[in-house]
Amino acid sequence: MLRFVIRRLLLLIPILIGVSILVFFWIRALPGGPAAALLGERATPQAVAAIEHQYGLDKPIYVQYERYARQLATLKFGNSATSRQPVTTEFRQRFPATIELALAAGLFAVVFGIPLGFIAAKRYRSPVDHASLVLSLIGISTPIFFLALLLKYVFSVRLGWLPTVGRMSVLIDIPHPTNFYLLDSIIALNWTAFVDVSKHLILPAIALGSIPLAIIARITRASVLDVQNEDYVRTAQAKGLGPHAVDFHHVLRNAMLPISTIIGLQVGLLLSGAVLTETVFAFPGIGSWLVDAIKARNYPVIQGGVLFVAIIVVFVNLLVDLSYGFLNPRIRLSK
Repeated sequence: MLRFVIRRLLLLIPILIGVSILVFFWIRALPGGPAAALLGERATPQAVAAIEHQYGLDKPIYVQYERYARQLATLKFGNSATSRQPVTTEFRQRFPATIELALAAGLFAVVFGIPLGFIAAKRYRSPVDHASLVLSLIGISTPIFFLALLLKYVFSVRLGWLPTVGRMSVLIDIPHPTNFYLLDSIIALNWTAFVDVSKHLILPAIALGSIPLAIIARITRASVLDVQNEDYVRTAQAKGLGPHAVDFHHVLRNAMLPISTIIGLQVGLLLSGAVLTETVFAFPGIGSWLVDAIKARNYPVIQGGVLFVAIIVVFVNLLVDLSYGFLNPRIRLSK
């Protein structure tokens, strides 16, 4: 197990080098630049040249990357071109918001997706099964931004049940030692703030978790259908085990391998979908941070943000691989 973890962690190094190279050259291939975005209407050739010289953007591209690689070797991601703050500082401020949103969306997708797929498989070819297929197809094919706008219009504008933007009401003031607003409200023992933060999370979480929910439901259905016809399931039934024991200890546990894999893969979708969701709901997380950076051609923020997201995705997939040994003891990860 330890050898497997170390090997996977070592693979993180070439992955991050490759991501850094691709992002570095791709964003510099885009028209415009941070100097023109910062100066706006005052972007005279002389002013643009001065800004580019200040940030070293007038040097050859390979020299710029060499300088950036040296910064990464010392775990420095540079300073934001707009706020002049270190990228790591801005990331620490924005990261908790995206994690809260991703966890809420992931919880929504798992809590509803696995039971929906399991029930559909147990009632194969019934109206429940057909309805689950139709709903999952609608969920997969509906764009996140469209669903977000629809939810916002129905539940915020028309019904007035839930807030439309932000993480917390401006009328509530609590200290934020962790920047995880739910956790901060619990630490402050302010249950009004806890309820308010939860309300602000509901619509973005539903919008962001809709596609993962549909995918998890379909994979769960297919996996359960495949497992419930295995010999060990029939043997358990022949021994007189109750249907609940067979379903949960033999069918669902063995069906969880592909389900856990797809849950891990959905982390990348949650982080990428957060860009649209956070933009629609004005949610101050990593997604809206990267959108603002792209508009301003803020190279350090774009490069640092993408690398941070890549690290998160790699670590989550490592955790999914480690979960295989728990779900199925026959799988050994030490080789």
